[in-house]
Amino acid sequence: MAMKKKKGPPPPYASETKDQRFAGTFEVLVPIAGRTRPLRAAQNFASLKEAEDWIHSPDGSQAIEDLIAENAA
Repeated sequence: MAMKKKKGPPPPYASETKDQRFAGTFEVLVPIAGRTRPLRAAQNFASLKEAEDWIHSPDGSQAIEDLIAENAA
């Protein structure tokens, strides 16, 4: 029997900041179900690796869970 894919928003991800004032920095974006645009969880990391490490850190995980809980339908 084939496994069914779970539907839902994709996981949080790090992306280069689009704001020109902070050019060259990275931010963490969290897709939320029912929203067109993802929310910004944290911003202004110096490198992509720092932003991705923050996503998996205890502080980052807690902040992301809080964001999702606050914006749940």
